[in-house]
Amino acid sequence: MAFSPDYRTYTPARAGPDTAVLDAGLRAYMLRVFNWMTSGLVLTGIIAYAIANTSLIGAFYALVATPGGYMYRPTGLAYLAMFAPLAFVMVLSFGVNRLSHSTAQLLYWLLCAAMGASLANIFLVFTHESVARVFFITAATFAATSFYGYTTRADLSRFGSFLFMGLIGIIIASLVNIFLASSGLQFAISVIGVLVFTGLTAYDTQRIKADYVQFAYAEGSEVAAKRTVYDALSLYLNFINLFMLLLQLTGNRNSQ
Repeated sequence: MAFSPDYRTYTPARAGPDTAVLDAGLRAYMLRVFNWMTSGLVLTGIIAYAIANTSLIGAFYALVATPGGYMYRPTGLAYLAMFAPLAFVMVLSFGVNRLSHSTAQLLYWLLCAAMGASLANIFLVFTHESVARVFFITAATFAATSFYGYTTRADLSRFGSFLFMGLIGIIIASLVNIFLASSGLQFAISVIGVLVFTGLTAYDTQRIKADYVQFAYAEGSEVAAKRTVYDALSLYLNFINLFMLLLQLTGNRNSQ
């Protein structure tokens, strides 16, 4: 799992003489952000499905016999695909002030493609019907939570630090569980993770809205183009993590 690259303090909207113009610009900006996020999810899904349903899957996961039957084991290429998205997130996060918007866009597409390669195994572990069902559950949950974050008058910034600490705790617990392989700990991580990423979806949506209201990015500017990518990345990562956690909780596994 990876965390969203930007956690800044929420600044309440300030009314002014150009409120109508600002509102129209905000709606257009949010639409571009969600278009980028959705396009990234589509690319991730296509890559994951293509790898899982072609001979390419053999390069990523080897089917080996075990005392209990058969299981897929990741190859070196699979491990590379698993860690590649984290590398792209770090480059985008730390390079926010140095990268051009075209470079940021290219890295975003590469991240989405790498994420697709890293998620190809879900079509091997879980039934296709289960993956589709959980995807639509995730989409509905994400849409409702994001809508709440966009429309609520409550200041969600006070939850930002709490959610970030919860995110760090999930990452640490997930790393520990790689060695423990505890099903109970994994269940707890999944339940807490769903709550954390649901909260982050509302928080990030409000933050994106507040940032636009505060800074009013000029239409077509370098800043606006780059911020669109970074804001889409935050929501994209929330969606992917929420989907994976819900899949761990409710997905139906294939029988080997």
